Amino acid sequence: MSGYLDWIAVERSLSRNTVSAYSRDLERYLTYLSTLGIDALDDIDAADAAGFSEFLADEGLSRSSIARTLTAVRSFHRFCTSEGWTQSSPARDLTLPKQDRRLPKPITIEQVTALIEAAGAQDPPVGPRDAALIELLYGTGARITEALSLDVDDVDTEGGSVRLFGKGNKERIVPLGSYAVEAVSAYLVRARPALGQKGRGTPRLFLNLLGRPLSRQSAWAVIQDAAARAGIEEHISPHTLRHSYATHLLSGGADIRVVQELLGHASVTTTQIYTAVTIETLRETYAISHPRARSRD
Repeated sequence: MSGYLDWIAVERSLSRNTVSAYSRDLERYLTYLSTLGIDALDDIDAADAAGFSEFLADEGLSRSSIARTLTAVRSFHRFCTSEGWTQSSPARDLTLPKQDRRLPKPITIEQVTALIEAAGAQDPPVGPRDAALIELLYGTGARITEALSLDVDDVDTEGGSVRLFGKGNKERIVPLGSYAVEAVSAYLVRARPALGQKGRGTPRLFLNLLGRPLSRQSAWAVIQDAAARAGIEEHISPHTLRHSYATHLLSGGADIRVVQELLGHASVTTTQIYTAVTIETLRETYAISHPRARSRD
C-alpha cells in the first residue's frame, strides 16, 4: 500500500490531507479483507469488493464517505494492475452511491461584517490576527488549507493580490480587496511581530500564540468564537466564508467563469452549484416582494 500512497502523493500531486484520507480508507479495506481470511491481492474477487461496499453501508457511513472510500479502493486496484501485481481489478465494476445534492449555505454580507468586527474587537495580537484571517478568507474565497499555507511573501498588500496554492499544488493569483489589505497590513504591523518573537522563525503568515503556524483546528475555533460573540446562530466554518464569497460574487453579477478561476475549480460544473443558490434567493425574493406572486387567500 505504501507504494500506492507514494504514487498518489508524487505522481498525482494529491494533497497531504487527501493522501491521509486514502490511507485510512485503504486500512479499513485491508482490515475488512483480513476478516475474510484474505491476505493476497490475487485472492480478492469482485464479490469481495462488492461486499466491502455493503459493509460500509452497514457501518452507517454517509454516502460521501462511502463514495470516497470506494474511490480509493478502485484507484488502488487500478494501480496494482498497472504495476503488474495483479491481472485485473476486482473493483472495476464497483458503483458509487448517488450523492445528495446539498446546496452551500452562505451567510449574509451583514453577518460577514459582524463576524469580522467581533474577531477584531479582541486585544492584540489576537484581534488583528483573527480579523485578518477572516477578511482574507472571505476576500479571496481561499480554502482554509490554502490560507494557512500562505507565507508573508505570498501576500502583496501594495498590489492588492495574494498567491494561493490549491489542489495539486496549482498556483493562482487572486485579488485582495481594500478591506482585506487593510486588515492584513494591520496584522503585519501590530500583531505578527509580537507573535513571531515567541517562535523559532517561520515565513508562515498566520501564527499562533506560541509563534508557530496556525493550525486548521485553531482557525476553525477562531471563526466559531467570533460567530458566538457576534450572536450568529448559524453554524459557520471556514468553508462557509468560501461559499459566501462565491455566492455574493455571482449575486453581484460576476461571470461564472471568472468565479471558477478565483475559486480554483478545475471544472465550471463545480462552480455552477452556486448559481442554484442565487436562483433560489431570487425565487424567495420574488415570492415575498412581487404583488402577484402571492396567493389570493
